[in-house]
Amino acid sequence: MNLQLTHGIDVALVVLNAFFLFFVGLVFYLRREDRREGYPLEHELTGRLESEGGMLSSAPTKFFKLPFGHGTVSAPTKGREPVSVPGARKSDWFPGAPIEPTGNPLVDGVGPAAWTERAKRPDLDWEGHARIVPMSSADGFFVARQDADTRGFTVLGCDGAVAGTVSELWIDKADRLIRYLEVELSAGGRHVLAPMTMASASRSRRTITVDAVTAAQFADAPAIEGTGVITLYEEERVQGYFGGGYLYATAARSEPLI
Repeated sequence: MNLQLTHGIDVALVVLNAFFLFFVGLVFYLRREDRREGYPLEHELTGRLESEGGMLSSAPTKFFKLPFGHGTVSAPTKGREPVSVPGARKSDWFPGAPIEPTGNPLVDGVGPAAWTERAKRPDLDWEGHARIVPMSSADGFFVARQDADTRGFTVLGCDGAVAGTVSELWIDKADRLIRYLEVELSAGGRHVLAPMTMASASRSRRTITVDAVTAAQFADAPAIEGTGVITLYEEERVQGYFGGGYLYATAARSEPLI
């Protein structure tokens, strides 16, 4: 059955045109919304900031109220993020050339060792309490009998050398798991945190092997400033440091496979 509105227009034509108009509007809406972070773009060779685009390409500012009295944030950020990466340079002068670190690659913020400026306050659970804390300060939390309590275990780097000893376990009270190992370094007695996801335990040998970095590289791992609390920013630095080790820890890891 063909429902005609006029002699030349029927319902099917109206619905089809309405769909096209909706789809075009959706494309413009999504293109505006996806420019809330990371814009304006930077020219790949000169470093000059590109144009933000016209009204159809720029999203209006939105404000988001953070929980537990942490104020508000706005988006887009209008270039508030740092554009340049300290300690990094382009490896060559052509579009697509990789960026390479110029100093210690684990702290230069390049590639897998990159990190972002997160809030300098701890991650919170639904009740507003610090989510990641030492196990000794979390009532009711303990290591299950079938698992190894790795406190006191010797920590080894990816080179098999001794980095230190596990002095504490940092747990995620919301997800009920161990997030970090607090390692007391053999040299100097400094305490650093290593991600548990990058470690493997041997109950028989009473060792923990962190395969991300060498034992010597534990000495430059980012420290945390507070006592018994780690901020989102500090977590980002710790994860970036150890994550970067899978490419930068040794010269062999940085070389191509072929």
